[in-house]
Parts: sequence; structure tokens; C-alpha cells
Amino acid sequence: MRRLDPMDAPRTRRRDKLAPDPKVRREILAAALATLREQGVGGVSVAAVLERATLGTRAFYRHFGSKDELVAAIFLEMARVEERRLRRRMACAPTEIDAVAAWIDGRLDLAFDDTIESDLHRVSQEAQSQMFASPNLVMPAYAQLLKPLSAALARGLQQGVFRHIDPVTDAEAIHAVVWAAIERQWAIGDCDRDDVRQRVLRFCLRGLGVPAKAIAQVRFN
Repeated sequence: MRRLDPMDAPRTRRRDKLAPDPKVRREILAAALATLREQGVGGVSVAAVLERATLGTRAFYRHFGSKDELVAAIFLEMARVEERRLRRRMACAPTEIDAVAAWIDGRLDLAFDDTIESDLHRVSQEAQSQMFASPNLVMPAYAQLLKPLSAALARGLQQGVFRHIDPVTDAEAIHAVVWAAIERQWAIGDCDRDDVRQRVLRFCLRGLGVPAKAIAQVRFN
């Protein structure tokens, strides 16, 4: 039986009463992200992160309660960065249908746009790998990522553009379809973006009750 690494276990007592320092927190997150990028979630430990950040355990537990809390914070931080990027893609959409299309196209950038930061690629892969093993680590990040899509679906539902949908549930379903296309491109590498985009778009918008004529008029940013 493997012995519990005391560095990875939550600390029940905190002798350090100093308030958290945003600068130190950023340093810990940066060190953890670098470790995750090189070694994956399995390689992230409190000891490894603190060694890279040249900080002590008291500094760590002033900001995070455990390794799991740190990993969840990495996922959430990257999700916030991606959310802002997606919102910029959606900002110029003239309709909620176009906004959904812009979100889909923005996520497909992960597979087809070489200018997207490699950190986002790796963290996205690691987050997906934890979806079933440790959902508590990734669900807050996914909720953040889906906020602009859910909001567009909710507005479209109110306007009568989308019919008989649940914005939160359908946002999750759209993400699942898009992610399958992303993973396929990562695995095969020879998919045509326009073809993938059109197939994903038709499938998702039809599920939202959008007529074929409206789908054919969708713009992409």
C-alpha cells in the first residue's frame, strides 16, 4: 500500500496567519503550470512546485489547502484566459446564432490555429483527462469556459431563435461535440477545418432548432 505523501495532504492547521499575497500566489501558479506542462497532472506535487518557485511550505499553505486545490486553480485560471478570448470572438456577432458559431469556431482554434499558446493545448488535454477521474478538479473550469456560450443560448431562447433548449445542458453538449472534433484533429492531423467547422455547426445548430436556411447564412469571425 502506497504511503500518503504528507506534502500532498491537506493541512489541518495553519500557523502562518499572514494574509495571502497575490504576487506569491501567481508565482506558485506559474511554477505549477510549468510543472504540469512538462510532466502532466501526475507530476505536479507540492514539493516539486515549491522547489521550482523557491518557496517554502508555509507560503504554499497560505494560498492553497492541498495539491488538488492548486491543480483546480491552474485549470480555472486557464479557463478564464480562454473565456476572455472566446468573448472577444463573439463580441461582433450580429445574432445569437452567429455568437454560438463564433464560440464553436473559437474552440476549434485549439486544433487548427498554430498561434494558440501551447499552454492552452496542454492544460486543455490534462483537464479533459481528469473529467472522469477527478471531476471536482475540472468542473469549475468547464463552467467558466461555457459561460459565454450558455449566455448566448439563454438570450437566443428568450428571443425565440432557439427552441426547447436548456442553455446550461446544451452548452455542455455543444462542447462535447466540438471537443470530439478537436481530439480527432490532434490524433489524425489531416482534417480540413472548413469541413469540420461546417459539420459541427450543422449538427449543433440543428439540435438547437435553427432552420437550415439560417444555418447557411451564419458568419464566421
